[in-house]
Amino acid sequence: MIVVKAGGGEGLDMEAVCADIAELVQQSERVVLVHGGSHETNVISEKLGHPPRFVTSTSGHVSRYTDRETLEIFVMVAAGRINKLLVERLQRLGVNAVGLSGLDGRLLEGKRKSTLRIVENGKRKALRGEYSGKIERVNVRLLETLLEAGYTPVVAPLAISYESEALNVDGDRAAAAIGSALKAQKVIILSNVPGLLRDFPDESTLIPHIPLAQAEEYLDRYAQGRMKRKLLGAIEALHDGVGQVVIADGRVAQPLRRALAGYGTVIE
Repeated sequence: MIVVKAGGGEGLDMEAVCADIAELVQQSERVVLVHGGSHETNVISEKLGHPPRFVTSTSGHVSRYTDRETLEIFVMVAAGRINKLLVERLQRLGVNAVGLSGLDGRLLEGKRKSTLRIVENGKRKALRGEYSGKIERVNVRLLETLLEAGYTPVVAPLAISYESEALNVDGDRAAAAIGSALKAQKVIILSNVPGLLRDFPDESTLIPHIPLAQAEEYLDRYAQGRMKRKLLGAIEALHDGVGQVVIADGRVAQPLRRALAGYGTVIE
C-alpha cells in the first residue's frame, strides 16, 4: 500500500506521476493519490477578482486564509477541474480511478478552525471567518472498499466538519492521515524541490536521510515555508504506523519510481 501526495505547486510533472501510478497498479500495488490545488486556485482566484491571501500563524506556519468565497473557489478548482482531469488521465492509462474529496462519504473529518491567530507587521491578530481544519478522522472503510474492488482513489484535499461544513485542509497532512489510517508501507510526498534542503534554495544541499528521532530538530533548523507542513505530516504518519515517508522531486522523469528507490529525503 502506497499513498502518494502530488503537491499543488507549480512545475510538477503530473503525466509522469500518473504513468508511474499506472505501472504500480499493473503490478498489483494498491495506491491512493492525494493531490493539491494551490497554484491553480491562486490563478483562478486572481481571475475572479478575489486574490489569495496568505498569512503567517503565531507558530510560524504560512497558510492560505480561506474565507467562504475562497473555499468555494478551491472546491471548484481542486475537487472539480484538477480531480476529474487526473481521473481522466489515469483512466487513459488503464487505471480504474475514482475521484473524490474528503467531503464525500465523510472521508476526511475534523474540527473547523473558524479563527486564525496570525502575525502581521509584527502584530498579533485574530482573523475570523476561516474555513479550514485539521483532520481527526478518516473513513478508512470507504477507502478499503474501493481498493478491494480494484479502484484507485484520487482524493482532493477537502474535509468535512462535525457540523457538516466544507473545510480546506493541508494536502500533505491529508496524505499523512490517509497513510496512517491504511497503515501504508510508504507515503511519498512529491514536491517542486528534491526534498528537505540544508540551505534552501540550493538543491545541492539535499538532506538524504532523517531518523524519526531527529525529525523535530530538522524541522526547526531547516524547514521553511510549506516544507514545515510536509515534515509535520511525515512525523505524524510515522508515529501512527506508516513505515517510511519520502519527500521527493515531482518535476523529474519517473518521479514516483525514483522516490521509491530512495531519491529524496527519506524519513523512517
